[in-house]
Amino acid sequence: MVTPLPADPEKVLALRAELPATAAGIFMNAGTCGPIPAPSARAAAEVAERELTIGRGHRDAFDELLVRMDEARAVVAAVLGTTLDRIAITHSTTEGMNVAIAAVQWRAGDRVVTTNNEHPGVTAPLAMIRDRAGVAIDVVDVGEGGDDERTVAAIVAALRNETRLVALSHVLWTTGATLPVARIVEEAHAQGIPVAVDGAQAAGAIPVDVDAIGADFYAVPGQKWLLGPEGTGALAVSRDALTWAEPSFAGYFSAATPYGTGREHLRADARRFESAGYHKPSIVALARSAGWLSMTVGLPWAHARSAALARDAAGRLRRIPGVTVATPSANAGTLVTFAIRGWDAQSIVDQLGRRIFLIARPLPGTDRVRLSVGWWNTEDEVGRVLDAVGELARHTPDTLPRRPTIAIVDTVAGLGDH
Repeated sequence: MVTPLPADPEKVLALRAELPATAAGIFMNAGTCGPIPAPSARAAAEVAERELTIGRGHRDAFDELLVRMDEARAVVAAVLGTTLDRIAITHSTTEGMNVAIAAVQWRAGDRVVTTNNEHPGVTAPLAMIRDRAGVAIDVVDVGEGGDDERTVAAIVAALRNETRLVALSHVLWTTGATLPVARIVEEAHAQGIPVAVDGAQAAGAIPVDVDAIGADFYAVPGQKWLLGPEGTGALAVSRDALTWAEPSFAGYFSAATPYGTGREHLRADARRFESAGYHKPSIVALARSAGWLSMTVGLPWAHARSAALARDAAGRLRRIPGVTVATPSANAGTLVTFAIRGWDAQSIVDQLGRRIFLIARPLPGTDRVRLSVGWWNTEDEVGRVLDAVGELARHTPDTLPRRPTIAIVDTVAGLGDH
């Protein structure tokens, strides 16, 4: 039985027309990069054309960049449920997590708590401070992330007097489980420990209220569920963290007085964590995409539809013999990960690409395939994916009947940002 959807066929059709990539295949890889709305691409192209024909060196051009960055902060703040002064523009989730992790004044013997399902955007900067400052990393086993009580208890048990930070994901990139981050923040704050949250698979995909979550840092990408360009992102910083967090770098954008030096010259709001190197066409497109998602698509509708489609897909995959679903039945977001007995992940992605033009990704180091189920997907597309998975599950790679087509697939197992 199909899960009831907030269905409006005419709305879905009209919105898909503004997402040309949805016509290139069954687009289920927003967990890597989402489909860019045509209005965003046009807005970026207009800015790029002006830069080409008029130039970028005028003072007016720089002043326009500052205005565009304010616009992007405001739109992202609205998506995340916070205010403009708490948002810094970054170039990725990974950059935001690096900023957050480096903001702590680490000393040898300090500890940091994280989970066993984190992306390198979390684990790599943690390894950096481990090697640089002699910090111990306590990795908590949260299983597939589907048991909130187990997750909270395990993290609380790992907290010690020496713990200086908890760094973890809101939605696990491996299984799609949504962690109880607000409860984790409450428990950590009760012991005076700050929390940095990787929101890469949450912002735009599920309801997010960073003020309610209460994390000291919440990092998000532009190119995934916010449907913006690559090389964009944002970091939400709590007002309390603004009083103690140390920027890891500084520059023209972070300074209240551009030609001053020292901490006293940094901006009082989250802009103190910005540095330089912002691409105006991309900043414009980020604001346009996040605004389009909020005002044209409608976040409540998008969240409800994506969740219903993902639940339906996961439930029906579980009923296919030979298929194992890693995504938990409870607390799941929009990611659905599965394996097929006897198949490696890359071969599954290759075959589904050839047969039904599925755009998905294998999870590196595992036998799992990850589907990023979005509101733009149709019930028919979900059904075609399930039918194709069922066909693969009835065969081995050696016995599968050949059905050659031209594939449009993500064949890179190690794509960088989540």
